Amino acid sequence: MEHLGRHLILEYWEATNLNSPELTERALTEAALAGGATLLSVRTHQFAPQGVSGVAIIAESHLSIHTWPEYNYAAVDIFTCGDRVDPHKMDEVLSKYFRPKRKNITEMLRGLRMEEDDEQKQKETAEFEVGQL
Repeated sequence: MEHLGRHLILEYWEATNLNSPELTERALTEAALAGGATLLSVRTHQFAPQGVSGVAIIAESHLSIHTWPEYNYAAVDIFTCGDRVDPHKMDEVLSKYFRPKRKNITEMLRGLRMEEDDEQKQKETAEFEVGQL
């Protein structure tokens, strides 16, 4: 089964360094590069009284983090297209920065393409091309 992308949904519990937009920007930048992505831009926002949201736009999709320092919690989303980029390496870098003691990871393959769908599509294309002649 082919897929178009991989999507990691991560929960960092008992994490640290959750209230610094500067550290969050460094973490997202380093994570994107460590995973082999093409980094396009990084933005962060500091909330009052606490918390940070950050997103790294990569040519292969995105990484994002939303923090709740009062709960020592961060929600992380890593979506990558293609096979060239490794989202697990990105998670390793983010974990180094935010040091969760517990982590939940859900991985989804996105844009699943079944072999039967491909065969049917090829058959329909061949029938269309023959009918056009």
